[in-house]
Amino acid sequence: RVPLVESGGGSVQAGGSLRLSCTVSGWRNYCMGWFRQAPGKEREGVAVINADGSTRYADSVKGRFTISRDNAETTLSLQMNNLMPEDTAMYYCAALDHPTGYGGSWFLSPGHSGYWGQGTQVIVSS
Repeated sequence: RVPLVESGGGSVQAGGSLRLSCTVSGWRNYCMGWFRQAPGKEREGVAVINADGSTRYADSVKGRFTISRDNAETTLSLQMNNLMPEDTAMYYCAALDHPTGYGGSWFLSPGHSGYWGQGTQVIVSS
């Protein structure tokens, strides 16, 4: 497996879009996802995609963010549209050695479980 490396973060104005990418070659049959952590807040799940392709999103991003994994399973992406200042955070790509993330519990309470990238910063200004 190659290390999880995120890219695509940056600064945008509210209403703008960003696309985050993460290299995921070799991470087959893992639950994979995007998490974020804002200053002074706990890390939270943004979106995950299970090994079977099913997805789950945080209520705060539903309808605005889309998680996807390419057919070759080399890249995990997060398309973020209509960004809001409250989306400002460090975004992390992560993988868990379980096809469904233990039924969603990893998404709700990731803790330090799984494998994590170094993160990419997203700043949304009003």
